[in-house]
Amino acid sequence: MIKFLDLHKINAPYEAQLQEKLKNVLDEGWYILGKEVEQLEKAYADYCGTPFCIGVGNGLDALTLIFKGYIALGKLQKGDEVIVPANTYIASILAILQADLVPVLVEPDEATYNLNPELIAENITPKTKAILVVHLYGQLAAMQQINAVAQAHNLWVVEDAAQSHGAKFNADAQNLQPTTYNLQHSNNAVAYSFYPSKNLGALGDAGAITTHDAALAKILYSLRNYGSEIKYQNDFIGVNSRLDELQAAFLNVKLPHLNKENQRRIAIAKKYIATIKNRKIVLPFFDNSSNHVFHLFVIRTKDRNELQTYLERNGIQTQIHYPVPPHKQKALPQFHSLCFPITERIHDEILSLPISPVMTDEEVEFVVKTINEWTS
Repeated sequence: MIKFLDLHKINAPYEAQLQEKLKNVLDEGWYILGKEVEQLEKAYADYCGTPFCIGVGNGLDALTLIFKGYIALGKLQKGDEVIVPANTYIASILAILQADLVPVLVEPDEATYNLNPELIAENITPKTKAILVVHLYGQLAAMQQINAVAQAHNLWVVEDAAQSHGAKFNADAQNLQPTTYNLQHSNNAVAYSFYPSKNLGALGDAGAITTHDAALAKILYSLRNYGSEIKYQNDFIGVNSRLDELQAAFLNVKLPHLNKENQRRIAIAKKYIATIKNRKIVLPFFDNSSNHVFHLFVIRTKDRNELQTYLERNGIQTQIHYPVPPHKQKALPQFHSLCFPITERIHDEILSLPISPVMTDEEVEFVVKTINEWTS
């Protein structure tokens, strides 16, 4: 069986270093906001080209705290509208709601699955104050066009980069990370998740926020820690969402290998795109730049369930990201009356193939051969 994602195999090369980090943390006896968190925050800020990185408990908290930070700064007010892709994972929408803001769902570009810039302006109202961009499946959204819309309407831009660690915008011309090009406002921020399955994954929940804005960073450091900068003195209604010292230690081991692992993902994706030849399957859009790090390799077919069963019978695990769109979720009844045909079609047809830095060439070739032999 070719596993969809073999986390044990992914982490195995680092086992000795991870064990050493565990021992170091135990010996140090400092378990909350210690040296490992400080080291990771500096290293990841450097990696992303930003002056500030704030480690938090998970990716959802990262997004939620960004919005709460904007509210604390007076840049947003409760009840403001935030444009968000209709086909995103529900966490993007939950973050908006948990900050007492109003999500406005917008259809994606059917080719890239990312937010369609042309549809943003159509959904802007006097209450619209921000855009939440989701770099879905590892591919950066069309930020130049989105930023142009944001500038024209004086909107803040927040990025959900939970799936796009290390993706580079216009990499052929500039060596830029996702956080360094989005500077039409000084306080734009990017949220990351280090959930174990991500391109940069911890061994548990973890997340981070990167930003260029010192005022926002100052508030975020406080909000993640009960709204407190000085112990027992609380300036804001904060939360307990501090990046765990042990998870930071593990991420410090893995971060230096992220680019190499991303390159392996891209190599596999190129092989899939070049050699999967089945007229019933739509392959993902890829422009051969470094703006896609293939957290997921997502194909589409109208016979999705049949294909998934066929691949499982032939020893290939797959997953669906995601089977139910947010506006159809029981938890979000306020959106049930809305109709998003592109989003619904995507969610009915997508299937994620195995892709990871530890897949062998033989496994990749077997996946290709098996798909090409599928006739239904």
